[in-house]
Amino acid sequence: MYDPWLPGGRPDPHAEFRLFCIPHLGGNSALYLRWRQYAGPAVHVCPVELPGRGRRLADPPFTRMPALVAALADALDAQLDRPFALFGHSLGGLIAFELARTLRERGRPQPARLFIAAMAAPGSVVPRPFVHDTPDEEVIEELRALGGTPPELLANEELMELMLPTLRADFTVLETYRCLDGPALDTPISAFGGTEDTAATAPALRAWSRYTTKTVRLRMFRGGHFFPAVEAAGLMQEIRRDLPASAAGRVAGASR
Repeated sequence: MYDPWLPGGRPDPHAEFRLFCIPHLGGNSALYLRWRQYAGPAVHVCPVELPGRGRRLADPPFTRMPALVAALADALDAQLDRPFALFGHSLGGLIAFELARTLRERGRPQPARLFIAAMAAPGSVVPRPFVHDTPDEEVIEELRALGGTPPELLANEELMELMLPTLRADFTVLETYRCLDGPALDTPISAFGGTEDTAATAPALRAWSRYTTKTVRLRMFRGGHFFPAVEAAGLMQEIRRDLPASAAGRVAGASR
């Protein structure tokens, strides 16, 4: 049965781990499909499709983090019957973090590990002007500044008109987000950054240590904010390195 949240197909029931991958602002699940070739048989890469993109382009995108995370937690609940991890790039990293907190509040299994790429820890974000309620031109200019979007796509008025509602909604999720007080997660974190990314510097990535009682392992890659687009093989190597030890013993407690 087709699942709009997991358009890449149902998770492999025989894989030892499930890696749920949440895309960056404006991104879609297709970005992670090629990761499967690097994952190996033990890890099943499960690309997540958020509303407003890909095959869900007609679905209204979320504009607030709590509602988005609650819906995602509902959607993934049946897939948490074996060790799993969460990967998120940029905004997807914040979503992964809040998803882990929501699962804990619900008494559901916790991820074996959080993998956060190009997202500074809450409280460590470099201040920047908000664009979610600005004219379209300023939203496009912010995308241009972040890099990662080909100039020819930004110049395509028809495509931008199609995608701007989702992009604006994602910026709204990011720019209205507030990290509420709560106990630190009992989940180790791997933080990945780009050496040329001024939005998520090494110190800002190390600051994820405030939000976990476990370790934070930092790994920097050459590139800017969108380094995951060209470092899929290297990222998966780092993920596989961290998964076995962190997932040990997590099968117990994976049922209600």
